[in-house]
Amino acid sequence: MTDSSFDSRAQVLLIDDDPHLRQALSQTLDLAGLKVCSLASAKGLAGQIARDWPGVVVSDIRMPGVDGLELLSQLHEQDSELPVLLITGHGDVPLAVQAMRAGAYDFLEKPFASDDLLDSVRRALALRRLVLDNRSLRMALADRQELSARLVGQSPSILRLREQIGALAAINADVLILGETGTGKEVVARALHDLSNRRSGPFVAINAGALAESVVESELFGHEPGAFTGAQKRRIGKFEFANGGTLFLDEIESMSLEVQVKLLRLLQERVVERLGGNQLIPLDIRVIAASKEDLRQSADQGRFRADLYYRLNVAPLRIPPLRERNEDALLLFQHFAEAASARHQLPVRELQPGQRATLLCHTWPGNVRELQNAAERFALGLELSLEGASTALPAIVSGGGGLSEQVEAFERALIAAELARPHNSLRSLAEALGLPRKTLHDKLRKHGLSASQEDGE
Repeated sequence: MTDSSFDSRAQVLLIDDDPHLRQALSQTLDLAGLKVCSLASAKGLAGQIARDWPGVVVSDIRMPGVDGLELLSQLHEQDSELPVLLITGHGDVPLAVQAMRAGAYDFLEKPFASDDLLDSVRRALALRRLVLDNRSLRMALADRQELSARLVGQSPSILRLREQIGALAAINADVLILGETGTGKEVVARALHDLSNRRSGPFVAINAGALAESVVESELFGHEPGAFTGAQKRRIGKFEFANGGTLFLDEIESMSLEVQVKLLRLLQERVVERLGGNQLIPLDIRVIAASKEDLRQSADQGRFRADLYYRLNVAPLRIPPLRERNEDALLLFQHFAEAASARHQLPVRELQPGQRATLLCHTWPGNVRELQNAAERFALGLELSLEGASTALPAIVSGGGGLSEQVEAFERALIAAELARPHNSLRSLAEALGLPRKTLHDKLRKHGLSASQEDGE
């Protein structure tokens, strides 16, 4: 590929205004199995190269317009780790040394052997792969940390949910979120959006259950002037407004069958037609639907279209109710209480042992939303009172279990909650739990809690 516009698939971007040298170097690189894009000018080039481009740049220093040094500066403003190799004439060596100090990867003095060029390019490509791999790992770690801050908990079900979100965020498939009221369906939807390649696009959330039947179609699909009585101006619907991003459609089970037909068509064809209009508008959106009902059962009963259910159910995510992961209650409570204390500029209150037991024993019919409200009241200094609270030990392990399993889950929850609090040593952690350090070590291993939290003696 020669004398063309920049091709992001290229491994080597070659810029030289000498057509003969450019052709010779392109052939050398091509014969070595490298994909080359060669250009006669560097003008406007820097803005076309993305930060994740996996290639290297080979450029002559002396060129009309944008020379090699200016190109190096422009490229490194965008990505200081992009390898740039400079080709110099004999009199340009001082300039090349200056460029190396400015961050150039290497320079080749004319005339140079083909093997010298290939060796330098291959080393630069290896470095570029390493840099991009490290960036990807750092980004994945940051995403996991962000996800852990949004979906607090250490129970197996919440760990599995975070893994599923991480896997689904990287693809563009539509997602169906299933969960009871208050479990955090919108939190999961926002996490899917924010960890995806659509994060720079809009996130549009709409609750279908809160829309009157008379306006739901106009709200979702938009309308043209005169489409119905009172439609004086064009309205852009939520689907169209979310173009380039994500649309979160909560309580999808409340949609009428008529609207479901239009939604099915939109999901299949990725186009929207405003009410009263004839134009099909192409859409680039990801749809995340959510329901608190069993949609399969609703479809069997004729209250939800079966074809829409199967279209949505490609990538389902189930959020467990809090009663199925009650061991996370203390971690969640502490997280929300500390946030509320910081928001209201109040000192953080300490939970007493009896209050901790109350939190672990509660069945949380309102799920995380109920717990968050309780933590907010506690942070404000109000009494910790939970509606219908029981002092009986609940089945805090998934699926119930016998007494020993429930006691173990209770113990794990108490240790996990204490691990989440600041401790400068294992000794202070053991003292807070009233355990010898050897016993604490054994229990940490027994319950599979993170060894990173055992640092310090």
